[in-house]
Amino acid sequence: MGAHPATIGVSFPPDRTLINMAEPSLDEFDSIKQVVQVLRDQIGQVIVGKAGAVELMVVALFCEGHVLLEDVPGIGKTTLAKTLARSLGCSFRRIQFTPDVLPSDITGVNVFNQKTGEFEYRTGPIHAQIVLADEINRAGPRTQSALLEAMEERQVTVDGETRALPYPFLVLATQNPVELEGTFPLPEAQLDRFLLRVAIGYPDREEERAILHRFRTGNPLADLQPLLSTDAIHAANQLCRQVFVHTAIEDYLLDLVRASRSSPAIELGVSPRGTMALYRASQALALVRGRSFVLPDDVKQLAIPVLTHRLILASDARLRGQSAVAAVGKLIEATPVPVEERWSQSQQR
Repeated sequence: MGAHPATIGVSFPPDRTLINMAEPSLDEFDSIKQVVQVLRDQIGQVIVGKAGAVELMVVALFCEGHVLLEDVPGIGKTTLAKTLARSLGCSFRRIQFTPDVLPSDITGVNVFNQKTGEFEYRTGPIHAQIVLADEINRAGPRTQSALLEAMEERQVTVDGETRALPYPFLVLATQNPVELEGTFPLPEAQLDRFLLRVAIGYPDREEERAILHRFRTGNPLADLQPLLSTDAIHAANQLCRQVFVHTAIEDYLLDLVRASRSSPAIELGVSPRGTMALYRASQALALVRGRSFVLPDDVKQLAIPVLTHRLILASDARLRGQSAVAAVGKLIEATPVPVEERWSQSQQR
């Protein structure tokens, strides 16, 4: 691949203190891979056996997306969000959504100061670099819609005045898929704002035993140190956009997305925003794995977490018990994968 206008260097102190990637380096992509491995190792001190979920959250961070964590209670969704925030040295706020939460409880409010005779803006919990929107589907539609501007534009508007949110800005939302009483399903417009939907899943027997031992004497979260600076995250965001995507890979991605719009099992296919999300996420996954080019496997691996929440199944498919995951899986099986000869030259560019 050709030279990049921005290069990144990494130093790894033996005490694992803050890593700054602002200095030039001869091999920025390999440096990113090392950074991600250090980050994984630290998160692994708290989270047991969920390397795939951790990798996807780093993918979202590198391409400036948001993540919907959907799983049953007690799996570790909140702990995973807190661990990532501490490892990045980012500010962290948690919003516990309930039916009585108002939009102003999230965005902030103007309060009249009697001493000065002026209104003062008091920031809401959305003004943090990493925001955990816990049980987001328990909030009413009006409150859910308050997040749309923040997630898409990275800004909030209160009383006609727009205020920028901090950088980086990452929303990690959780919802419980089994409890329906007292919940409000997220509208398609808001689901489309999430780059990825991630299911953490139950640990296996030995992983659960390791959890018991790890939390037996205390909370390992207290010992975590920040590893990445804001400059490092910004540099990774910029480098992510420079990952090469061969035209054959682009054709494969487009064939996969467009197949969702003609499938009889799918009533509403993936939007162009979903196409862009899959493209950018594939670039980020390649970067996380230390490559300067995207492989077909990157697209295949990300198709389910990127696309399933962006489509609506046809009524016949729902009656037959088919899931969105199964529908996207069939699209992956039916879409021809580009052969190596068509895209392998990208490795030499």
